[in-house]
Amino acid sequence: MNNKSKTVFVGVSGGVDSSVSAAILKDQGYNVVGVFIRTWTPDFIKCTWRDERRDAMRVCAHLDITFLECDAENEYKKGVADYMIEEYKKGNTPNPDVMCNREVKFGVFWNFAKSHGADYIATGHYARNLRASKKLKVYKVNKVESLDKLDGLYKLLTGCDSTKDQSYFLWTLNQNDLAHTFFPIGHLKKTEVRKLALKYKLPTAIKKDSQGVCFLGPLDMKDFLGHYIEPKKGDVLDERGHIIGFHNGAIFFTLGERHGFNINKHSENNKPLYVISKNIINNTITVSDNFLNINNNEFIEYNLINTNWINNKPTEDKKYTAQIRYHGALLPSKIKILEGNKAIINFDKPILVSAGQSIVIFDKDICLGGGVVI
Repeated sequence: MNNKSKTVFVGVSGGVDSSVSAAILKDQGYNVVGVFIRTWTPDFIKCTWRDERRDAMRVCAHLDITFLECDAENEYKKGVADYMIEEYKKGNTPNPDVMCNREVKFGVFWNFAKSHGADYIATGHYARNLRASKKLKVYKVNKVESLDKLDGLYKLLTGCDSTKDQSYFLWTLNQNDLAHTFFPIGHLKKTEVRKLALKYKLPTAIKKDSQGVCFLGPLDMKDFLGHYIEPKKGDVLDERGHIIGFHNGAIFFTLGERHGFNINKHSENNKPLYVISKNIINNTITVSDNFLNINNNEFIEYNLINTNWINNKPTEDKKYTAQIRYHGALLPSKIKILEGNKAIINFDKPILVSAGQSIVIFDKDICLGGGVVI
């Protein structure tokens, strides 16, 4: 095949998605190299990366492709873990998976691949990378030839499996990133990926999916942060400012959360209580039972910083949808672009969003980009 002259470095994590991605690209004729990205793990969390690396090596051996290891420990510690801890100290709610993709998978990994002779990188994300011609006709990017022959902008689209779509985590990507990136399974359902894994007889075919924070796995965020931020007892307030309970630190909470605090004085209706605001200086959180029926214009408009628009910026006269969390509902909204990578987003209905969270904008199945709430 003509693709033999092109080298693709695939990030093999030891899971089924990246394993199938490598197998598909090899089938398409590319010179495929499997790369295990090693990151930082704190001492108090069970270390699993050696097991994942072993599985990644077994996949590469089965596919008869070269296996390499990329050391991203320092970059992950600084760009993801330290960033997450510092943001929580400020009272924000950051998204570590967004930063992991930006700093590690499409930062360190690409630099590593490029320095070792790669033309492209590939990951097992459930998302699609499309390129539009100048005539605005959209072509699916499956082979390098289609990339080389078309002129136009790359588009990041949602994965075809809506239950696995990961485009929310990829809103920081730009045209340069997409120009050298493949998402080989983005057009597939998870069930189809499993069937392909069995077809290729991959060692990871029946392995369970990993869950939790990028590279760290399942994680109790309050327990993790407690190793770096000293808990401090504070008051839980109702909407009238009355003390009704206590908590162990306002910084550990995000808006909309309904667990982790203690209530001494329960209301007569005994409905679930949700965090609707927090005061980091006074170390208090305010809770309410009407979170699901907010009727306050204060929660309709939000300011965004560090915005990134993957191809074209949204226009003010058009209605879009937005996600405020991974796999969250697609919420009708409008965007106003400001100078200095800033924007204002207006939702049709009041929505609770914490500072530090990523809001990602979609035009149907096209991910336009997003920003961080302040």
